[in-house]
Amino acid sequence: MEILLPTFIGIPGGPELLVILLLLVLLFGADKLPKLARSSGEAMGEFKRGRTQIEDELREAADPTPARTESESAE
Repeated sequence: MEILLPTFIGIPGGPELLVILLLLVLLFGADKLPKLARSSGEAMGEFKRGRTQIEDELREAADPTPARTESESAE
């Protein structure tokens, strides 16, 4: 007897998302879900800001021409 394994596990669809939502409500309670969503959104925003700062620092470090300050450009 052959066992068939899925070759690709895709993104969960409608029924799967409903089951996940039901489990979240059971685990955390309906009153804590907005707080959980808000804190995870704030964490994502902080992560994006940190990533942007690091990307900017890497671009500045890789730039071969030194950045001129305003006092140097006024001369």
